[in-house]
Amino acid sequence: MAAKIKKGDRVVLLTGKDKGRQGVVLKVMPQDSRVVVQGLNMVQRHTKASQTDPNGGIKNKEAPVHLSNVAVVDNKGKPTRVGFRIDGDKKVRIAKTTGEVING
Repeated sequence: MAAKIKKGDRVVLLTGKDKGRQGVVLKVMPQDSRVVVQGLNMVQRHTKASQTDPNGGIKNKEAPVHLSNVAVVDNKGKPTRVGFRIDGDKKVRIAKTTGEVING
């Protein structure tokens, strides 16, 4: 099945502590139905000192979010569902609200 959300897409969170905030997708995990969004759903990890990180300490990082809790943002800045259309010989993603092609 074609991916509705891809790396580099601008998305908005629909639920949770960061509801309504926008960010860019850094990583997509299709097996787990999750995405990692830059700057959103931040969690703190207590890390032990190692050779790669000699200081250790408390680090902030993005936690994965379920796909059902994010929506792609169209060119007007509104959340939209994603559909597909055949343009010539290519299958492209379209925004359901505007009908325009989503870049990516």
